[in-house]
Amino acid sequence: MNRSKSITKLAFSFHSWLGLISGVFLLLLGLSGSALVFLEEIDHAINAELLKVKPSGKILFLDALYRKIGQEHPNVAGIAWLNPDAVTNEAYEFRLYQNDGKISTYDLGMVSINPYSGKTLREGNLKDLNPSFMHWIFQFHWSFQLGIPGLLLATVFGITMLLSTITGLIIYRKHVWKVLSFKEKMKWNNWRTISSGLHRIVGVWALAFNVVIFFTGFWMNKFSLDPAYWKKQTVSTPINTLSSQNIDEMLSNAKKNMPDLILKKVYLPTQPGKNFQASGTVKGQSAFFYNGNSIAIDPTTGKVISIELLAEHGFWERVEATFFPLHVGNFGGVTIKILYVIIGLLPGLLSITGAMLWWRKVRKSYT
Repeated sequence: MNRSKSITKLAFSFHSWLGLISGVFLLLLGLSGSALVFLEEIDHAINAELLKVKPSGKILFLDALYRKIGQEHPNVAGIAWLNPDAVTNEAYEFRLYQNDGKISTYDLGMVSINPYSGKTLREGNLKDLNPSFMHWIFQFHWSFQLGIPGLLLATVFGITMLLSTITGLIIYRKHVWKVLSFKEKMKWNNWRTISSGLHRIVGVWALAFNVVIFFTGFWMNKFSLDPAYWKKQTVSTPINTLSSQNIDEMLSNAKKNMPDLILKKVYLPTQPGKNFQASGTVKGQSAFFYNGNSIAIDPTTGKVISIELLAEHGFWERVEATFFPLHVGNFGGVTIKILYVIIGLLPGLLSITGAMLWWRKVRKSYT
């Protein structure tokens, strides 16, 4: 047996085992990831009666909403205002960063509030189907709803699928150009030839996309490999220490000191040592970059601590700023999102056709 065939055989063995180990999870990640491409649109469509509010009078001060949440949820690590660009008839969405001291839970919560009346429209933890099925899927996608171990599992599967993609390229290297030039023909004789052809053709076409998706997913989750992060999750969040400075005044100060900032997220501190932070994009910034620009303000003094601009960061920091848009497909409008939904389902199809090919090989070995 020559060296090329030996490498192919070894790659096939690794490819098969990697697929068997992660196939089901890959299918689940693909399905949930495709759904999340339209997370906001689907969530607002399902909960339209709940999240569309009737404008009446003036919008309440953000400081009042912040203190309401802080009092009703007295043990949170922080609060994020997720839609500072909300339109006039849209509820305000807040994310709660929590820690119950158990690694078995991934402690994200949410609160939706009518900004005119201050009424809480929905609230709860993302581990529960209520308050939002779509946000439950969001947490499932990152942790399989298995807490910090699930987060680590998703990270590891990002690595295994990168290896699976590489070994798949080795196996089908002679078919790559044929597939891309549409010279590879499908054989429709039976389920065996169909599954083999689909696995080969879909695998080649999805190659670049898979590398991007799996690597960016792994990179954004790599903090789950840090032992210090695990240790931190075993300590419950203490009682809140709310900002002594007015939130609206700090937000106004942030806008004054960073006038080109287009707000995407506002972090509201609830624990000592945490700063108020406004972050987002800036005018003229490419849609391929996510945030990377922020201003931090001390919640005890109201003074600006730091101003960060993506344009002033190093090359790698700017590359990292593209990972989230590339992972979720939010950089090019509805057409790109639809493409992401379709292509996002391909890894799941590969896991199914791969399982069929493996089963065929098993059956042959016993006949």
